[in-house]
Amino acid sequence: MDPFDFGIKFETLRRLSSVYIDFVVLLAIGMDANRNYDHYVDGDSTKIDEALGNREWRERWKTVGVKRRDFRMFLAAEFSTSMKSLNYLEQPQDRMKLVRSGEKNLPLYYLALFSRHRTAFQFWDDVIKYGDDQMDLFG
Repeated sequence: MDPFDFGIKFETLRRLSSVYIDFVVLLAIGMDANRNYDHYVDGDSTKIDEALGNREWRERWKTVGVKRRDFRMFLAAEFSTSMKSLNYLEQPQDRMKLVRSGEKNLPLYYLALFSRHRTAFQFWDDVIKYGDDQMDLFG
């Protein structure tokens, strides 16, 4: 799944998960969700609801009481929990690949693997080990 923003529809993943499939998902939570924080948290947008497959995330966010800068990490954990509800193995954040912008070093998105079998994570660990979190357009 490679959405251009955090507009992924969890219902699509739910339907696809009825067959045995692994997902590598681009979670655009730095470049979209963090940038539009006020609109998503305090507004009436349903985009995050649809991406996570639930509406309760706002209440959990308010209960956690962490700082705005932790919003992207919160959403990544919430997405992992949603995938776990589909019988995928939980993907902790330290096993998600954070990709940053080249010039300002800002967090753009996470790449995350979701699988029902541990073997997939052995391959994923090699990807993480040799990957660079900086984007380089011309190098």
